[in-house]
Amino acid sequence: MIEIMKDDYIKFRISKAQKKKWKILCEEKEISLTDFVIGSVENRMLDNERREVLKFIESQDNIFSKIENNINQVAKIANGQKFINENLLKDFNDKLKTIRLLKEEQNEMFSKIYKFLAQE
Repeated sequence: MIEIMKDDYIKFRISKAQKKKWKILCEEKEISLTDFVIGSVENRMLDNERREVLKFIESQDNIFSKIENNINQVAKIANGQKFINENLLKDFNDKLKTIRLLKEEQNEMFSKIYKFLAQE
């Protein structure tokens, strides 16, 4: 990553109440006032928003991992019994198709998010 020298200043006046409000916002978002102002002016995603997106992506991945684990458990039971009810099998396959479609949608969404984050 290229380090940009920040050696210039911009001074502007705002009310004490407005500054206090902005500082509280920054504390809640865990970002600096400088990042808050620059991000807002340049209409960029703020660092805290980026962290939230990445946390969301990670949680989605964890959800699908749990689902995949459950699928493996059902397969293990079916293999152990050497039989599975036809209706249960049909229902299971329908759910697998739904999961596959949701996973494809999620991957498309993640791809768009990553592209957006890369532009920042």
